[in-house]
Amino acid sequence: MATKKSTQSKASPVPAWSLLLFGTLFGYFLSKSRATDFDTIVNMFLFTDLQLYGVIAVALAVITLGLFLLRRQSRGFAKQVDAWDNPPLERKRLIGAFVFGAGWALAGICPGTVFTQLGEGKWSAFFPLLGLFAGVFVFLRFKSKLLKK
Repeated sequence: MATKKSTQSKASPVPAWSLLLFGTLFGYFLSKSRATDFDTIVNMFLFTDLQLYGVIAVALAVITLGLFLLRRQSRGFAKQVDAWDNPPLERKRLIGAFVFGAGWALAGICPGTVFTQLGEGKWSAFFPLLGLFAGVFVFLRFKSKLLKK
């Protein structure tokens, strides 16, 4: 007896070369926009150089457009996006946001730029990268306690 094949097709994995290309272009544009420069980041937080705010605004616009296009193209993805909830404003989130922002300002490294800085040969990015990994480790280790309501 012949079995009927499923009409749903599995999503094909993204080729590794395209991820490498995207990561390379992303790092290039981060570097060209000076988002990897310590002084530029510190001056952004001191409101003496507003250029990075424009870079962030363009990034948000690109992300918004990309999510819009993905949502139109993929029903499954749309259901996932619709399921995202806005978390309530809680003390622990405010503390986390403050620690995140303070670390970003003190290190002069955005978590998105740390790998680009390493690629540029800025070895000072190694310690913030260790901090990022330590933060992820602590969160995963104590996730059940941290997420208790």
